[in-house]
Amino acid sequence: MINTVVARRYANAIFALSEKEGNEALTKRGECLASLKNAIAETPGLDLTLRSPVVSIEEKRAVLGTLLEKLKADKIVKNFCYLLADKKRLAFLRDIATRYEELLDSKKGIIRGRVITAIKLSDAERKEIESDLSKKSGGEIKLEFAEDASILGGMVLHMGDRVLDASLRAQLGMLRETFKRGE
Repeated sequence: MINTVVARRYANAIFALSEKEGNEALTKRGECLASLKNAIAETPGLDLTLRSPVVSIEEKRAVLGTLLEKLKADKIVKNFCYLLADKKRLAFLRDIATRYEELLDSKKGIIRGRVITAIKLSDAERKEIESDLSKKSGGEIKLEFAEDASILGGMVLHMGDRVLDASLRAQLGMLRETFKRGE
């Protein structure tokens, strides 16, 4: 819970600051934070360095400086990351970036979701699902796709706190329960 509170506060702060500068600043900083989050996720050594209590704040700031230069981060993002280092909050950087992304999506009216299918879908099938869902929801939908052979067929859709389970596994489970009840 503390992670969520800390991440929300810092993300709200940089979002509010960026919002005053306009949509371009919001988007650019969102992209920079997302790139930073991905770099940390893809490099376990970097994540350990930024989280480690043994590594000094100056060393963390130096590592961040190099990384932020490569990402072409603006002064606000650099200062924000240095502030996180000074306040010993770098462990929350990935959560902050995720929360910022959620705030940006909300402002732009974008709904994110996840589709799980038994087999890999073609690009055309993926675009068709996104298009159909966008039409039905009346907003822009961005979906992440994954495969899980255990669902046997159909798909499972996660959007926000809603789950639509149209998998063959779920339908067989309902059929099994019907037989158990003797209906």
